[in-house]
Amino acid sequence: MTLTSDRSRDEGAFGFVAIAGRPNVGKSSLVNRYIGRKISITSRRPQTTRNRLLGILTTDDAQIVFVDTPGIHAAGGRELNRVINRTAVTSLDGVDLILMMITATGWHRDDSLVYEKAVAAGAPIILAVNKSDQLARRDAILPLLESVSRDRDFLDIVPLSVKSGYNMEHLREVIVSRLPKGPPGFPAEQVTDRSQRFLASELVREKLFWHFGQELPYVSAVEITKFDQDESGMLRVEAVIWVEKAGQKAIIIGRDGAGLKRVGQRAREQMERLFQAKVYLGLWVKVRKGWTDNAAMLKSLGYGEW
Repeated sequence: MTLTSDRSRDEGAFGFVAIAGRPNVGKSSLVNRYIGRKISITSRRPQTTRNRLLGILTTDDAQIVFVDTPGIHAAGGRELNRVINRTAVTSLDGVDLILMMITATGWHRDDSLVYEKAVAAGAPIILAVNKSDQLARRDAILPLLESVSRDRDFLDIVPLSVKSGYNMEHLREVIVSRLPKGPPGFPAEQVTDRSQRFLASELVREKLFWHFGQELPYVSAVEITKFDQDESGMLRVEAVIWVEKAGQKAIIIGRDGAGLKRVGQRAREQMERLFQAKVYLGLWVKVRKGWTDNAAMLKSLGYGEW
């Protein structure tokens, strides 16, 4: 993934930066903030991100290719969890930098696992401490910065807030200073490597995370079965929401279809903003028992592939 470059050339910086962290530390939100639009879905729940995704930031002095990864955690349970973890770890291979993210709440057990995987990948590591603005005093973070740097090798440590934008420009400058010199690897207007079809499926899945309880989103997946544009310019999107049990299907559909309608409406609104076009969205819910432990179905849904 890393491209060789001649540092003596008068060129901007270009390189790949993998964002690593335990679930729910703000990795996808950071990518969206830098890119300036939603290309990676977010929610308050861990493991929202399941696939590797590139977010491409092009500025006057650099092109940074952020590799947004699922949260690294102690894998177990369903095959889906193991596939997600493998995707996260293998996404660290061959990059120019690893941006490890934690939060200002402190160093957690899974942070040690993330650091171990990052070190094993071999790329230099920058540590970003998100949600630093939530501390009562800005200097309250100093003991954490001192403790995390003890016996760990970071190029730099940057406290920041993705939500407020605090120190985000400084982090970008730190990243650019550490990237190899070279021409951009992607067209300036390109912001991701993922197709509109993929982004549409992710937006539907995001709304499942936002509108349903703790467990239901984790046993659901979205498959786009139709994605085309008619003569009027309207995008016509049809998707199947896969679940494992009939009871889960009933929950998503809701009384008189209210639950499915709510998910569809919110997802359609997001698609129209992202794709800058009118969207017709048709959703169906189907049951496939044990799909989260079915390697063949996981592969057919695109998990573990990039």
